[in-house]
Amino acid sequence: MAKVKPFRGIRPPRQMVTEVASRPYDVLNSEEARAEAEGNPKSLYHIIKPEIDFAPGTDEHAPEVYDKAVENFAAFRRNGWLVQDEQEHYYIYAQTMDGRTQYGIVVAAFVDDYMEGRIKKHELTRRDKEEDRMKHVRINNANIEPVFFAFPDNEALEEVIRTVAAGEPEYDFTAPDGFGHHFWVVKDPAITAKITEEFAKIPYLYIADGHHRSAAAALVGNEKARLNPDHKGDEEYNYFLAVAFPASHLKIIDYNRVVRDLNGLSPEEFLERLEHKFVVVDKGTETYTPEALHNFALYLEGHWYSLTARPGTYNDSDPIGVLDVTISSDLILRDIIGITDLRSDKRIDFVGGIRGLGELKQRVDSGEMAFALALYPVSMEQLMNIADTGNIMPPKTTWFEPKLRSGLVIHSLE
Repeated sequence: MAKVKPFRGIRPPRQMVTEVASRPYDVLNSEEARAEAEGNPKSLYHIIKPEIDFAPGTDEHAPEVYDKAVENFAAFRRNGWLVQDEQEHYYIYAQTMDGRTQYGIVVAAFVDDYMEGRIKKHELTRRDKEEDRMKHVRINNANIEPVFFAFPDNEALEEVIRTVAAGEPEYDFTAPDGFGHHFWVVKDPAITAKITEEFAKIPYLYIADGHHRSAAAALVGNEKARLNPDHKGDEEYNYFLAVAFPASHLKIIDYNRVVRDLNGLSPEEFLERLEHKFVVVDKGTETYTPEALHNFALYLEGHWYSLTARPGTYNDSDPIGVLDVTISSDLILRDIIGITDLRSDKRIDFVGGIRGLGELKQRVDSGEMAFALALYPVSMEQLMNIADTGNIMPPKTTWFEPKLRSGLVIHSLE
């Protein structure tokens, strides 16, 4: 059963939240972070992307860059830009995008739940990325950024969310990207107790987004337990920062592909090869969006095509075989184009659906790419089914939006 607890959050005073809060470290590069933080000493980028305080081109993994994160974190606290709550709290964090709001509960999640598989994952992690975040957590002795969890819907927790969100938010702002962020502190001890009690009835939590952050946070907590001769199990390092959303609140958006060449085929030969496994319909020059599972949109030479996988080319009873990312990876990218490793092949790139299908068209029309493939998004049900069956999703399958804003609350391991 999922074990969570409230914690003494470290967070910005209300009037400073928009200056401190930032996008997550992994959705932008150093140059973009430097531009967004320009003229703003309070930006969290100085802690999560501290290379911006060095000359452009500085290695973001250099020891002095990690040291700078610690120095900046201490300065933020000294300056009163980040202040620790006196009491332990849970928090409610809601995000609004395109008129739709999703509500999550900010918790300290239990390291052992991750280590023992009660916090389920659906993606492979890369050791180098884990190591980078482990250094960041270890050296700051804090989870500066939260991970993004989902849990099976629970009516009692929905009631908690409704009750708390009926009050005045602590923070309420629209970020530069147009997404709304709303944040409440849970101050009623009865509601706090209810949250702990209800999570204890939930068998599993699911990592929606942030597999590397989850791994890093849990591994550092586990490491601290091993190295502490007086370890008791109730220390703060046994927990890490997460925002957990009811599964029905979340919407996964499409994650699309653009490919540089046709593997020596002419466009006509490529379409002819596709006909073997797909029903191909020329949709003309108007943008075509996939309409259902196993239907794809192909953009090639100024035209959009509907591709529908023929029966027998996929396995709906296999959690991985049913995925459109598997069908397209096997039947198009591997069998026709010769791309076998999505993680390392330089002939393919991936475009999050937040950028729209216009981005796919632009990258093909510019001549940079030969064709684009738009996929129907994965469902939360599919994601949880894959995690439950111990399977791993193919690379670049899910894209969650909006991303969690970093800097609204931090969890100290002290």
